[in-house]
Amino acid sequence: MRTVAARADAELVLGGTAARFDRTGARLFGRERESDAIDRGLRDPDGPRLVLVRGERGIGRSAFTRAAAERLRAEGIAVLRVDCVPGDGERPLLLALRLVMALEEHRSTAARPGTARRAAAQALSATRRGDRASLAEVLAGSLAQPTPATVVVEDAQHADAESLALLGEVDFRPSQPGVRLLVTAVQHTGPDSTEPSPGSGRALEQLARSRGAHTIVLPRLGAEDVTAAVAQRLRAAPDAGLARRAHRLSQGIPGALDALLLGWAGQDAIRMVDRQAFLALGAPVPVLPDGDRFVEALRALGEPCWTVAAALSILWPLGRSAEELAAASTELSAEAVRDGIRTLVDEGVVDELPGQTGDAPRGWTFRVPLMEDAVRERLGPLERGRLSAAAVEALWAGGAPEDPPVRQDQRTAPVAVILAEADAETYLPDRIADAGVLVDRDRAVAELTAAARALYPDHERRGMVRWHLRAVRLIEEPIARDLAILRCGQAAFGCGDYRTARAVAERIVCDPAEGLDPLTLYDAATLLVASAGVERDWPALDRMGTAPWWDGLRLPAMAAVSGRVQALWQLEKWQEALTLLSRTEPVWQSTPDSRALLELFRNVAEFVLGRPERLTRALALPEVPGMSRDKVFARTIAQFDLLLGTGDLPGATALLSARELSAELLPESSRFLLHHLRGQWDEALALARRLMVNGGVLTAVPTHHLLPARTAAILLARGRITSADRLVSSVRGRAHGPLELFLDHAEAEVLRTLGELGRAEETLRRGLRAAQERGSVYGTDELWASLAEVHAEAGHTGRAAACLERLDLLAEQMNSGRTRLLYLLTSAGVRPDSAAAGRHLPEAVELARSRSQPFETAVALLAAVRANAGPATLLREAYDLFGETGAALWRFRTRSAMREAGIAVPGRGQATAENEHLLGILLAEGLTNRQIAHVLRLSEDAVANRVSRLFARTGMRSRTEVVTAVLTGGPLTADDR
Repeated sequence: MRTVAARADAELVLGGTAARFDRTGARLFGRERESDAIDRGLRDPDGPRLVLVRGERGIGRSAFTRAAAERLRAEGIAVLRVDCVPGDGERPLLLALRLVMALEEHRSTAARPGTARRAAAQALSATRRGDRASLAEVLAGSLAQPTPATVVVEDAQHADAESLALLGEVDFRPSQPGVRLLVTAVQHTGPDSTEPSPGSGRALEQLARSRGAHTIVLPRLGAEDVTAAVAQRLRAAPDAGLARRAHRLSQGIPGALDALLLGWAGQDAIRMVDRQAFLALGAPVPVLPDGDRFVEALRALGEPCWTVAAALSILWPLGRSAEELAAASTELSAEAVRDGIRTLVDEGVVDELPGQTGDAPRGWTFRVPLMEDAVRERLGPLERGRLSAAAVEALWAGGAPEDPPVRQDQRTAPVAVILAEADAETYLPDRIADAGVLVDRDRAVAELTAAARALYPDHERRGMVRWHLRAVRLIEEPIARDLAILRCGQAAFGCGDYRTARAVAERIVCDPAEGLDPLTLYDAATLLVASAGVERDWPALDRMGTAPWWDGLRLPAMAAVSGRVQALWQLEKWQEALTLLSRTEPVWQSTPDSRALLELFRNVAEFVLGRPERLTRALALPEVPGMSRDKVFARTIAQFDLLLGTGDLPGATALLSARELSAELLPESSRFLLHHLRGQWDEALALARRLMVNGGVLTAVPTHHLLPARTAAILLARGRITSADRLVSSVRGRAHGPLELFLDHAEAEVLRTLGELGRAEETLRRGLRAAQERGSVYGTDELWASLAEVHAEAGHTGRAAACLERLDLLAEQMNSGRTRLLYLLTSAGVRPDSAAAGRHLPEAVELARSRSQPFETAVALLAAVRANAGPATLLREAYDLFGETGAALWRFRTRSAMREAGIAVPGRGQATAENEHLLGILLAEGLTNRQIAHVLRLSEDAVANRVSRLFARTGMRSRTEVVTAVLTGGPLTADDR
């Protein structure tokens, strides 16, 4: 279909595409003020001759100075580079020698080679003799030469202290002519630090205070700059969750941010959907590799710093208690731990947390949170368990708020509290999980279980499932262990970890403990089938839908019947499910839980098969008493989604009100459907993108494919025709899975829009045949309506009339407002000049208004005017409603209808811009001129003229430029360019 290949990250497809980390053309974010300052200083003849660029590790000193150097080179100023590396500090006077050699080599190519060679030889001789005074004289002379050059000294913290001291003696005042120096160096500690580190650290501090020196300290990036940097690196706008987590883990340090994004990209944890970047659900913090700058810096400190840092990676949330616990849990003395902490602070690995009164610090935290994970994940299980056990015992020694106080002489472990800077909700259960059998087993199980329940549903995967799993390992009694396993599986399902949910459910179903109660086994069977359905394992569900699969298991009849019915439900084998329910009713009516669930299944199955009466009555009843809140919620969501699938917005809203639920509490998939019907399409698409990444786009049957189909409809209405087609193709499953009626309708609408009526008819008939094979009626109204319109467009009026009859019967059978509206609109479209159109369209407009759906209402208004069944003034209302939803293609068609009716289109300039933007979208979608002509209902010549005018107005010369502008969100109008 496409003639121009769209960027993969611009597509909205199931699962998204892998992120690409891009370092090319990197722009410095958050450095505008510092860049202006250094440019002014280096360009000003009276500006400083020595500029020190300071900042912590990874802050971007090198990138900043490189950018400044490039700007100088662009102005014709020579820039020389001298790099310092680890080990230089052991070679006295090395930097001074290298500065002289670099400067004299530069001069030898430009002016007096003899003089330059003599100065270089003198410097070399003085260095070999260790003659500090002679080298100082040569260095001062080289720097004083009026050569238009700037020397960049990188990483001066590695330089020898003697050379830095010599530079500190040079007169760098602006009044003195000579070379300018641009020196970069790490500055770990803040301005309130006490003493600088010895050696080069102290010499750098003295150099910064020398005459004519100016220091620029690069700050960390703020949240907005981090978001912009992430967008640049990924070439896509980051989701708010990704941007927020990137800022927290990097603390605005560019080097840490790059390491984080590279790690996530390596894990395939960042997924691109529709030019936006999302972090996958439960993506762990990447562990920095051994070659990373932050890890290497810590390794270089040796012992005891590494061991102390490892202990702090577990213990730092306990504040000052961490120092005592680290000494008690390692083989280090208290003095060694104190010295290690002091060094870690001085070297910028950890920061002190200031005390309340400015005295002793309250504790310590890792400067780069990534390093906390990097060090902790390098611990062996025994070390990690021992340190965690120490933390647990210290917290337990303090007691819970409701516990009686423990006398000091009865305490066997240090008492600790969790710092406010730590995550108090997850810290203790994380430590208990790591400590395992090293702490009290029964208390550990109780606290892990309680913490996991409190965190449910844990969509951010902060630890709930892990805590459940660790609790299972600590339980020895078989029945109690199986109950804990089931809790773990249900929690995993709730947070979207369906693989774990299915594995633990299968473990219970296939090998239950002796004496396990029937309700638990029923819940396990339900969980197993539901997990297989979410994973779209149709062959497994096909097996679960047969009696032999369940007959070999040690399950009560209630669990086996329920599991089998649910498998048939997932496969949309509605009649088989109803037959089984009828035959086994005494079995599943035996408990409130199974009765409530399977009655819901029966009601929905009958509704899908065209018998809505029982479901309609059930929706008017109050909820079943005695059911748990989570099961009541799940039943309500199933009913709510079913109503939205039929387009019954008033009914769905009334259900929420009756169940006392707000829209904010709904799952994202349900909120999408609600936004879609309300015409809040931007909000709906934002949810769809995220659901495409985390797999939540496919919901339970019979609305399994409803969300991607409605998303495709939004894309199609906005002119993104190829994107809609790609989305539908990416979601299609296997032949034995659920019906794909909603996808068939969406695909057919794409084909109709492109004028491919034959393929559209084939797709619609395929969907109707599949529905007929299973006796399904739900969702077929849209197929019959579209098929009638396809036949009418192709001139087959008899076939169109037959489709209308089926649609009329469906409207009466299902008592559905949407089906009735479809019939009214379709009959008028098929027979626009008939008397029926005059009767049907006013009713359609009235019905559409009562359903409170902006797009649906606008379509009805437009149809009424086109058939002369309503005043032309209704076009303005339709135009505004299409604008509210962002339906650019329909808005274009309405503009054409307004011009034909002699109604002025408001905002001529805006209308022109919208026309050009829509044309740009169609070009970016890869459509040919012929296809665009079908879409816009114009001639090919008219489309060619519009494309030519677009090029002329914007200055663009090719379709590729237009595509690039659309994909990057660039302007398409001449005024904007």
